Amino acid sequence: MELPVTNHHQSRVTSHVPVEIHIFPLNTVLFPGGVLPLKVFEQRYLEMTKVCISENRQFGVCLIKEGQETGTPAVPQEIGCLARIAQWDMPQLGVFHLLAEGTQRFRIVCSSVEKNGLIAASIETLPFEPEVAPQDTLCGEVLQAIIAKIGAEHFPAPHRFDDAAWIGYRLSEMLPINLDARQRLLQMSDPQARLAELSRILSQQDLRS
Repeated sequence: MELPVTNHHQSRVTSHVPVEIHIFPLNTVLFPGGVLPLKVFEQRYLEMTKVCISENRQFGVCLIKEGQETGTPAVPQEIGCLARIAQWDMPQLGVFHLLAEGTQRFRIVCSSVEKNGLIAASIETLPFEPEVAPQDTLCGEVLQAIIAKIGAEHFPAPHRFDDAAWIGYRLSEMLPINLDARQRLLQMSDPQARLAELSRILSQQDLRS
């Protein structure tokens, strides 16, 4: 089932007033505008999913700093990305298949573990990066080559090759780099600096073609 799109103006509000959300620690890094398929089966995350669907709430995706995805609550990285559930299905009782979309970066102010094992956090959203043209064309060219090879249908529209932040987010998702490097790219707030770092990675790993 596809959920309605959140109001554009509401989704772009940046606030320094702490917001209360639940955190989903994962062995992945979600970027704004990215998509994340999820199979949810643990009771605590089933409960979180039901609330998010019924109340059109977002949850936070954070890379795991310490621990595992299942079992004892993991320790999340401080900076993550808000996610809205765009589509959902329940193919069998007790299992959700979700397609989540990254919306906005955030920083955890404080957190606690609830009785059901969910991590509740007060967060502050981080400012949206300005839409500026990339100063270096290398990253855009590499990303276009990747999209041509994989297929444009696997990348959410619109494709904004005139936006340094969009290019940086998508390339950060696609390059064969470790999770710590992805996390560092997520934490950067300057889109041109992120592209410069990605260009360095491309040159270092000879991934320019």
